Amino acid sequence: MARRTAYDALRAVDSSDAYLNLALPRLLSERGLAGRDAALATELANGTARRQGSYDSFLASCVEGGTAALQPEVLTALRMGAHQLLSMRVPAHAAVGTSVELVRDAVGERPVRLVNAVLRRIGGRPFDSWVNSTAPRRDEDPVGHLVVRHSHPRWVVAAYLAALGDLGSVEDLLVADNVAPEVALVVRPGLMDVEALCSQNTTPDGSVASAVRRGRWSPYAAILAGGDPASLAAVRGGRAGVQDEGSQLAALAASRVPVAGRDTRWLDLCAGPGGKAALLTGVARERGAVVIAGERRPHRARLVGSALRAYPGPPAVAVADGTRPP
Repeated sequence: MARRTAYDALRAVDSSDAYLNLALPRLLSERGLAGRDAALATELANGTARRQGSYDSFLASCVEGGTAALQPEVLTALRMGAHQLLSMRVPAHAAVGTSVELVRDAVGERPVRLVNAVLRRIGGRPFDSWVNSTAPRRDEDPVGHLVVRHSHPRWVVAAYLAALGDLGSVEDLLVADNVAPEVALVVRPGLMDVEALCSQNTTPDGSVASAVRRGRWSPYAAILAGGDPASLAAVRGGRAGVQDEGSQLAALAASRVPVAGRDTRWLDLCAGPGGKAALLTGVARERGAVVIAGERRPHRARLVGSALRAYPGPPAVAVADGTRPP
């Protein structure tokens, strides 16, 4: 069940433009996964997504026609299998066998032999060996090499290099960027403060949930040590939400830019799924301003409305193209 849950969450990201940090907790809750099963599903989903660029490079060298020749459903299973073989302490026979069964159950019998053969080949060599055989040579294309080794888009690596000017510093940054993050929460200004959130660490049945502590960078942040954020009443009620501290700081920086004239209406041009819009709404309300959240896709606009649900009054959300704001 843990592997199928991770698979379904990743398929939702690929096929429905879902957000993994929203889709996975929902599936874990719906299927009653907790403890070790929930931890396995979380590592499978998040780790596979984090290293997808590297795994796609490796898999492309094992399949005639590359990854584009594979059914999307099969490719997702192969990525998960590669993650278990190359980045987790899962025995090879278990990683291959469970991936085969996952494909058989989700897709059918036809691709089973391919999945078995490809994953046996992937498991025959360690991660670094695959990097050395599929990535550009470091001395010929250092950016391309880092792209494959650290699973980042080329434009991101190139931008880091332009900003830092040193490949060693860029690689240190990429390594840090791939460290599994802790779950960061944000309180909605005007609805709750961080101290209150840190004290509300009990589940609906009265049992103690994972500890919540104050964040490091944002004045509105708290860190959840583990478990499902939805176990916290503040998150369920919309007074707090899941949002990493970097995202919080980006919103706060935007809110502090000096403007000429009246500072009473703020427009979020690309608001989905709503984390920044909710934080900005709280900050704006404290200043007597209002945030209008624009989102081009209706289902993402609905997510914005959900993020704003705890604030009084109807949310100011418009389904609109940010390049032609209403």
